[in-house]
Amino acid sequence: MRRVLILTAGFGEGHNAAARGLKEGFDSLGDEFQTEVMDLFEPAFGRFYQKSRRDYLWLVNHAPRVWAAIYSVLDRLPVLRFLARFLTPLRGELERALSQFRPDVIVSVYPVYGYVLEAAVREAGIGPVKSYVMITDSITVNSVWLRCGADVFCVANEDTAQVLLAAGVPREKVRVSGFPVSLRFADDGLKREDPLVDGGLPRVLFMVNGQRERAVLLVERLLRQGGIELSVTVGKDEELGRRLVELAARMGRDLRVLGWVENVPGLIRSHHLLIGKAGGAMVQEALAGCVPMLVTQILPGQEEGNARLILQNGCGAFCPTNEVVASTVERVFENGASVWFQMHRHVIALSRPAAARDAAEWIRGQIGGGANAGAAGLAGGGEPVFGVRAFN
Repeated sequence: MRRVLILTAGFGEGHNAAARGLKEGFDSLGDEFQTEVMDLFEPAFGRFYQKSRRDYLWLVNHAPRVWAAIYSVLDRLPVLRFLARFLTPLRGELERALSQFRPDVIVSVYPVYGYVLEAAVREAGIGPVKSYVMITDSITVNSVWLRCGADVFCVANEDTAQVLLAAGVPREKVRVSGFPVSLRFADDGLKREDPLVDGGLPRVLFMVNGQRERAVLLVERLLRQGGIELSVTVGKDEELGRRLVELAARMGRDLRVLGWVENVPGLIRSHHLLIGKAGGAMVQEALAGCVPMLVTQILPGQEEGNARLILQNGCGAFCPTNEVVASTVERVFENGASVWFQMHRHVIALSRPAAARDAAEWIRGQIGGGANAGAAGLAGGGEPVFGVRAFN
């Protein structure tokens, strides 16, 4: 049995979503693989890690320009190499995990692991091990990802692959794998009729992520406009949920308010249009669910590439204000939903709902040296081992 170790961290949902999806992909191959997902920042840094996660979320929601400045510094300067000694606890936890689990394959969906992985592999004494980095952002890829060592960098789309090639990463080390969303997106049993069929209303899903007051005003604006069936997810924000329910009752309008949703793929695929921020996971799940997207928020730097992926491929629109959101919703579904059908065609062209399984099967071919090795996205068919140089 082959062992696969997937390394993640809780700074943004995109990393954990990719880790979960990859595990589903390997699990779908049967008993051939034993797969573990680990967030080693928790045991390595404890309370400091929890505080840093809270600080990160506060920055991206309340001081995005400050986070954009930090992101820019990380991109321009090799900060992590200067701060390598502060990563000693992480390297220690990784050494222990490697010694105990002894993986054949390591897939990192968070870039910092790449700065301690080579030393940890050496100290753990487990011999050559395949190392892959799954980049969870599109187009605007911070150089933090590329400065770490890896056998292959896996990216979600060809647009991002071109960015890596322009940065000097050799073609044989770039794999267009798709973003490993949940395999539930590939379930053929999930069907959705086209909008306006038999006089029905188009279904619009608003996934709230921060900016609570703006969310309330947007829901009010959309309910006042009418012409759609509106669903809103509020996650664990029970207060926001209550406010929205009371708002709809006062207006005498139908509104579906959802808290924490277990079956996100089914929810997205049952709607015609998604409204939300340009997070890596949300954008990729919209594409996997074949749903055009209206982007309401873009975190400067980090999420700009995700938004560009949607916009430059004709898969949605950027709506910086509530009035623009409302007018765009109306425009998308007018004239027999002609704009929606055009966007939908573009989304289908990018959609890869089975990417997690495809990535797992490709890695199986790589480590097994089978017929799939080096195919479909790699120019070469070599068998690299961990320890290749990073790209500065």
